[in-house]
Amino acid sequence: MDQLTITRPDDWHLHLRDGAALESVVAFTARQFARAIVMPNLKPPVATVDAARAYRERIMAALARAGAGSAFEPLMTLYLTDNTSGEEIARAKASGFVHAVKYYPAGATTNSDAGVTRLERAFPALEAMARRLKVGLWAS
Repeated sequence: MDQLTITRPDDWHLHLRDGAALESVVAFTARQFARAIVMPNLKPPVATVDAARAYRERIMAALARAGAGSAFEPLMTLYLTDNTSGEEIARAKASGFVHAVKYYPAGATTNSDAGVTRLERAFPALEAMARRLKVGLWAS
């Protein structure tokens, strides 16, 4: 072997936040990474596809202001709550830009106060995810 090619990696756990933190971090991230899984624990949390779309738009606008170009792809996630519905999971799958759902036990970390209080309350969303993935007991 005479040559080694290192491709741009992905960041699998990125906190951009909002405001000044977003403006500061996103350009540095885009220079190093091709894509990143963007964590949704903002205030308020990114718990719907509409909120994820708006957050993605803020990220893309910050990239443009920084002159970072469009080579970076934010992979959006939803914040799983006690009230995340199966319908919201279906909308996330159909969106083309929401790629994951993040589980935060309520109170476990920064901005997790809206997280899941009892896992059973998230079962409708988890069941919808299993159906969409065609795995597990709920495969159709």
